[in-house]
Amino acid sequence: MKFNEFDQTVIEMLQEDPAFAVEYIKGAFAGLDEENGEVLFLLALRRLVEARGGVSKIAAETKLNRETLYRTLSERGNPTISTTKKIINAAGISFAELTN
Repeated sequence: MKFNEFDQTVIEMLQEDPAFAVEYIKGAFAGLDEENGEVLFLLALRRLVEARGGVSKIAAETKLNRETLYRTLSERGNPTISTTKKIINAAGISFAELTN
């Protein structure tokens, strides 16, 4: 996946601050009902995956096929709740944290 300078800054922040990572995904989750909310949530997931070691590492941890994970996180991706939960859990965040 390609990331611009802003993306790289966010990814670094996600790597350095676990509390920020929780709040970042929590905010993206809360914004799902907003205009473009799904697109922004998917972007947040892509950044989180990159911050946690990239697609190959997350695919191995979640036991998801790497190519499937790439497609899931693409601009046209449509992850299931199960896949989203696996990705978020592999990043060290529980679904319960998104609702607190």
